[in-house]
Amino acid sequence: MSPMEATTKARKASKVGTVTSTSMDKTVVVKVDTLVMHPLYHRFVRQSRKFMAHDESNQCGVGDKVQIVECRPLSRRKRWRVQRIIERAV
Repeated sequence: MSPMEATTKARKASKVGTVTSTSMDKTVVVKVDTLVMHPLYHRFVRQSRKFMAHDESNQCGVGDKVQIVECRPLSRRKRWRVQRIIERAV
């Protein structure tokens, strides 16, 4: 490994979404919406995906806007963790 490779760190992917479920211990379900151009009609279509994210202190509530970041596999479906809460639900 060259010295250049040792000093550069890979950036982890991060996403912003809304918490939809907090029923599990230390785990939240985050819904991430993206806008994708429709190939035929050339209109933007909203697509959503759900990610399970690790919330160590159980601080998130339903409706909170959070930023999640990629991490090592924590369980079968959990590969993300909550980095910060951007906006609390009203």
